[in-house]
Amino acid sequence: MYKVDRQIPRAVSGPAETLGPRSGTAGRCPSIEAPDAGRVTRPPDPWPGASRPLSPAAFARRFTGHPAFQPTVLALIVANAAMIGFETHRPLLEAHAALFTTLNAAFQAAFVAEILLRVTAHGARPLAFFRDGWNTFDFLVVGASLLPGSGDFANVARLARLLRATRVVSSVPELRLIVGTMLKSIPSMGHVLLLVGLLIYVYGVLGHHLFGTADPASWGSLPAAATTLFQVLTLEGWVELMRAGGRATPVAWAFYASFIVVAVFVVINLFIAVVLNNLEAAKREQQAAEDAARGHAELLARLADVRERLNALEHWLRARAPADGGPDRGRG
Repeated sequence: MYKVDRQIPRAVSGPAETLGPRSGTAGRCPSIEAPDAGRVTRPPDPWPGASRPLSPAAFARRFTGHPAFQPTVLALIVANAAMIGFETHRPLLEAHAALFTTLNAAFQAAFVAEILLRVTAHGARPLAFFRDGWNTFDFLVVGASLLPGSGDFANVARLARLLRATRVVSSVPELRLIVGTMLKSIPSMGHVLLLVGLLIYVYGVLGHHLFGTADPASWGSLPAAATTLFQVLTLEGWVELMRAGGRATPVAWAFYASFIVVAVFVVINLFIAVVLNNLEAAKREQQAAEDAARGHAELLARLADVRERLNALEHWLRARAPADGGPDRGRG
C-alpha cells in the first residue's frame, strides 16, 4: 500500500518548523503575521528580479501622483500668466514675437500633456475625470485655448489663453476651498440680497418724496433713487448727498444715518457671516473627506501587504510540494 507523509507546519510564535517523515529534519515556511502584530517579517520575494511593464493607466497614476507633479504644473501656470502680462507691452512683443510664439506653443503642449495624463490615470473609466468640477474647468480652458488665434475664434482663443492663468485657483487647494465656499454661499446670499433690495425700494420711494424736488438728478425717479442708494452702500459721497438733502428737509441726516446703519453695517455684514459660516462647513467637509481617503489608503495598503504574503506562501508551498508529497511504497 501507499503511505503518504507530508510535512505539517506547526503554528508557533517564531518561524514555523516542519518535521520530515523519517529524517526529522526541519523545514521552514515564510512567517505570516498580521499587519498589526508588532514587528513584521516580510517573506522573500517569490520572483526576485522580475519586473512587469506598467500599463498606461498605472504609469499615468504614478506620474501624476509624484510629489513634484503638482508644483511643476503650478509653476507652468504662473510662468504662462507672466508671459501673458509681458505680451501687453507692445514694444517687447514686437521685438521678441518669435520667442513669445514658441513659449505659447510650449505651454500649450505642456498643459495638453497634463490633461491627457490626468485623464489616462483613470484607466478604463476616463469619464470619472469629469466628476470633479475643477477637472472639467481645466479641460474646457485647455481645450478652448487650442482654437486658432485668427479668424472667427480669435477673441475666444485670446480669452481662453487668459483663462489659463485662472487655473492657479484649481491648482491650489486653499483657493479651491475659498472659491467653492463662495459658490456654495450664493443660495444663502439670495435672501440677503432680497433684504437689501427691499431696503433700497423702501428708502428709494421715501427719498424721492423727501429730496426729489431739491435734488432731481439723484432722487427725481425711483431708478435714480435706487442708483443713489447703491452709491451710498459703498459709502461714497453720501456726505455731499446728505448736505444737499438738508436744504430740502431737516431730517435728511436721520434718513441717511438710518440707511447706513441698517443697510451697510447690518445687512452687508450678513454677507460676511454667510461666507464665513459656509467656509467653516467646507473646511469640516474637506477634513472629513481627507480622513476618509487616508483610512481608505491605509486599508488598501494592508490588503496589498496581505495579498503579497499570501502569494509568497502559495509560491513556497508549490515549490515544496514535489519534494515532500511523493508516494512512499512499502508493505503494511
